[in-house]
Amino acid sequence: MGQENPKQMNPLVLAFLGDAVYELCARHFMVEKENCPVGELHQKTVGIVNAAAQSAAFCQLEKHLTEEELSIYKRGRNANSQSSPKHAEIIDYRRATGLEALFGYLFLKGEYDRIQTLFAITAETEHGEVID
Repeated sequence: MGQENPKQMNPLVLAFLGDAVYELCARHFMVEKENCPVGELHQKTVGIVNAAAQSAAFCQLEKHLTEEELSIYKRGRNANSQSSPKHAEIIDYRRATGLEALFGYLFLKGEYDRIQTLFAITAETEHGEVID
């Protein structure tokens, strides 16, 4: 990866990357949890990675975040995006962007265990079970 400090990166760039990281976590969770056709896996994953679900996930994670993580989340949440939500409330969209920025930041820092831990908290809350 590049040499740039992730703390100094544009929060929307972090969110761009974090969107993929979060979706990969969700896909991994669904594959581990479900033995069903790919189309059904896709639909269930979409239920985890949409703005409303990510907003709810942040609400579950907030009390588990460090000050540094919360700061990155807030930068992402407050970033001025040129896009607007098509199927979400603005508050959910902004929270989702903040969550994605956090996951992108953690990925660039190489904190893969922390990503897994945070995603497991949301999976436990949403689905009543923890992923490994």
